[in-house]
Amino acid sequence: MYGKAIVSLAFIILLLISFSLFIGTVDIRSYFFASPDGAHNLPCTPTHTQSSPSVPLKVYMYDLPRRFNIGMMQWKKGGGDDTPVRTVKELPRWPVNVGVRKQHSVEYWLMASLLGSGGEGEEREAVRVLDPEIAEAYFVPFFSSLSFNTHGRNMTDPETEKDRQLQVDLIDFLQRSKYWQRSGGRDHVIPMTHPNAFRFLRQLVNASILIVADFGRYPKSMSTLSKDVVSPYVHNVDSFKDDDLLDPFESRKTLLFFRGNTVRKDKGKVRAKLEKILAGYDDVRYERSSPTAEAIQASTQGMRSSKFCLHPAGDTPSSCRLFDAIVSHCVPVIVSDLIELPYEDEIDYSQFSIFFSINEAIQPDYLVNQLRKFPKDRWIKMWRQLKEISRHFEFQYPPMKEDAVNMLWRQVKHKLPGAQLAVHRNHRLKVPDWWQRRR
Repeated sequence: MYGKAIVSLAFIILLLISFSLFIGTVDIRSYFFASPDGAHNLPCTPTHTQSSPSVPLKVYMYDLPRRFNIGMMQWKKGGGDDTPVRTVKELPRWPVNVGVRKQHSVEYWLMASLLGSGGEGEEREAVRVLDPEIAEAYFVPFFSSLSFNTHGRNMTDPETEKDRQLQVDLIDFLQRSKYWQRSGGRDHVIPMTHPNAFRFLRQLVNASILIVADFGRYPKSMSTLSKDVVSPYVHNVDSFKDDDLLDPFESRKTLLFFRGNTVRKDKGKVRAKLEKILAGYDDVRYERSSPTAEAIQASTQGMRSSKFCLHPAGDTPSSCRLFDAIVSHCVPVIVSDLIELPYEDEIDYSQFSIFFSINEAIQPDYLVNQLRKFPKDRWIKMWRQLKEISRHFEFQYPPMKEDAVNMLWRQVKHKLPGAQLAVHRNHRLKVPDWWQRRR
């Protein structure tokens, strides 16, 4: 009787093993055969694999006359030469002392990255191609932010007409391009980091991939996260290169630092409220200032000697102050309900920034009390993270691996599949897009 039971049990076990081998849940070799290095292939936890270098995006850059770009760099008056810039040797260096114009110079650095050879080839996120037929994206080298700063700074200047005319001429140029016509401009990249850039005819390029600093001045029908790229401002303060103190928390004596214009529009009115709320604290510096060379130097020293740097909304949800804080390794305190941030599909800002809603920030004592009890070990962790990620916010030529220029081109690459989807759908639609009509 026992013999039959043992035989039956052995038969069942053999049947289960055979079934497991058949469906692939057991690999009998892992238990009996060693790997080439002599170790048994025991089950292990999954690990992250090293991704292979990405293939650079192929970008065609339009040959625009110089009046659309470097011709507006008035410190380099060229005497009427309007031929397109075709090599980096023809590109003047961006000057050191030009005030707030520097923060809107993203368009310049993107153009420079395509004109020159850049850094090491395998580390570049975009390369220029001279044949538009093989291009994956088309860059429009119109310095729209510099155009506003140069020709339309006061909005009602007679010079504003020059800004408008440049936009009119550019639209005419693009609409005659077969590559613009082929995609409706959806695979074209146009920088617009100043909130008033391209303000006259912006709606005529709203299908393109726009490089913006935020969406504060754009209607929802025009600029969205689904198609556009959020760029950092170019920081005004110098990067903190020698921040290697043994105890950075204790060496930064100021708890919270802010220096800037407190008279702002729209949501930026919170700055005036914060000025009143934060007055009287010994460990808080909240200072009014205009963007002069002396003020920028004072901001550099203030940020480097502070634990936290306040970033309230400006005229639009974002401002250059956030990126000044990042390269100063001063933990940003962001007070802005509508802010969108650069590269947020790749970077988690909560690892090195603190966020308050406007309603939280204007409660008396609330913001300061929260910062005073912030754990030292957590702050040091954020400080270390700032030192690690600050390279993503550096604009330079030649571009370096994972600096701001390369990060932006990678963001453009992320947007292109959506642009291509829109192009293909548009080719076959016989009626207006029903998705748009549902809204």
